Amino acid sequence: MTAPTPLQKNNVNIAGKRDAGQAMVFVHGFGTDQGAWHKIVPAFSQTYRIVLLDQIGSGGSQSSAYSICNYLNLKPYADDLTDVLAHLDITNAVLVGHSVGAIVAVLAALQTPQRISKLVLLGANPRYLNEDGYTGGFARQDIDDIYREATQSYPDWLASFASAAMANPDRPELARYFAKCLNSYPPEWLLTVLCSVLQTDYRQEIGQLEIPAQIIQSRNDPFVPLATAEYMQSRIKHSVLQVIDADGHFPHLGAAEQVIAAMRGFLG
Repeated sequence: MTAPTPLQKNNVNIAGKRDAGQAMVFVHGFGTDQGAWHKIVPAFSQTYRIVLLDQIGSGGSQSSAYSICNYLNLKPYADDLTDVLAHLDITNAVLVGHSVGAIVAVLAALQTPQRISKLVLLGANPRYLNEDGYTGGFARQDIDDIYREATQSYPDWLASFASAAMANPDRPELARYFAKCLNSYPPEWLLTVLCSVLQTDYRQEIGQLEIPAQIIQSRNDPFVPLATAEYMQSRIKHSVLQVIDADGHFPHLGAAEQVIAAMRGFLG
């Protein structure tokens, strides 16, 4: 059987200005797929070649390519992203990543800096677990509680997790959208990725980044405190922090106009 190409493996779709001199590559976060960028993409489609992909295990990615033992941390996802960039022979790209996808974008940028000119990082968190001198947003007990709730009553946990992540109680359609996305994932995959995300530590890696980066932070993000975003800005040499008037961990869905304005200000 012929192995899938990186484009097939990650269900890559090309849109926007196909003959543009610069590509904008979108990397979604945990529990969603490339469709999560639908409010952001149109704003840049007249200027950039748009590249959308589904990380393995999500959306239309090839399910046969996923194996729990091969995706226990974020590096394999970064390898997949670099394979896509190489297959398309992309250079001078703008990488836009959300949450887990933002850290995947950072890891890819460290692997192939010659292909990437700028990074836009939404809701990025290199380490979720608090420790002395560092605020990641979660105490050990918080993480243990998430594991327990997810394994004891998975459907209830999905609904409550989606609602907490969106943090827009007056817009319940946002939480319903995220819950629907989460529900499309195989439970064993979702829980494995959740565990790997909450236990990872990429603080050393972000400190090695040399590529200019914009950190976009919601005013009220239940998963990423402002202190975490400020920490990232202090560690990434050529970075700017933009705090936007938004609630929730998904500003590209709940506050798309603010995200677009922030990105335009950074990209010029």
